[in-house]
Amino acid sequence: MFMPLETTTVKSTKTDNLPAEVSASVQSSFEVSTSLPDQPLVTIQPSRALGVPNLRDIWHYRELLYFLIWRDVKVRYKQTALGVAWVVMQPLLSTLVFTVFLGRFARVPSDGLPYPLLVFAGLLPWIFFSGALTASSGSMVASAQLISKVYFPRMIIPAAAVGARLLDFVISFAVLIGMMIYYGKPFSARMLWVPALIALITLLSLAIGIWSSGMNVKYRDVGVALPVLIMLWMFASPVVYPSSIVYGSGISSTWKFIYTLNPLVGIIDNLRAALFGGPFNWRSLGISAAITLILFIYAAFEFKRMERRFADII
Repeated sequence: MFMPLETTTVKSTKTDNLPAEVSASVQSSFEVSTSLPDQPLVTIQPSRALGVPNLRDIWHYRELLYFLIWRDVKVRYKQTALGVAWVVMQPLLSTLVFTVFLGRFARVPSDGLPYPLLVFAGLLPWIFFSGALTASSGSMVASAQLISKVYFPRMIIPAAAVGARLLDFVISFAVLIGMMIYYGKPFSARMLWVPALIALITLLSLAIGIWSSGMNVKYRDVGVALPVLIMLWMFASPVVYPSSIVYGSGISSTWKFIYTLNPLVGIIDNLRAALFGGPFNWRSLGISAAITLILFIYAAFEFKRMERRFADII
């Protein structure tokens, strides 16, 4: 954000004894020599790399990333009676509600798994994804004072919002392990796929989060419409039901393929398969990984294109 400075006139006391014509000439020369340009001579701008984040800059500011993550966690649980316990209570209470109304009353099938275990395994990645998306989309606007005062890679701000929700996910995952032990589900080598699937959904959250955070700076409608889209997205994903309901239904193959284009389908399905020993759906996993990578490249390109005007708009 640059503002042209007014022309500065320097008056010298040594021109008092000079003739009027000479004095005016001297003052005019001082005005010309001390005039500042309307536009800045040097402008600090982000690099012009096509959609590829400058990882060196992000690594250089890694301490700022850690600080923003820790600040986000402290602010969310400051002055709360239960503190971090809310991280565990949210999926547990949601699992209880869905188990009563969908598992017992609606009799939603669970592919041979205990319905609470099926739902909890679906809610964990969903709560992480929806929370990261909501927090990151409004992170740029919430950090307006920081953005307008100092330069740093702006992508760190939505990345910190995603990182804070990832910490919540890790804490809640310990409860899922306890539920597996309670229901007698054995551990297997398939669980080695779990970190890769968590990394994939983290990348998906970061991709959509950085894009929506940049768009929200210019169009505040994004922050208003996003909660509605997230609610619809939940029922379009196998969170409280297995995807076999869709794949085994009588709908056309075209609609089934459209359903598979939802990247959360492949991630949640294969996360359950890695945890509970079911068959992997490699096709849906490959589609989810490809779409996630494309979304991240596109989001990084758009974010860097919008980044140079954040300080002016925000």
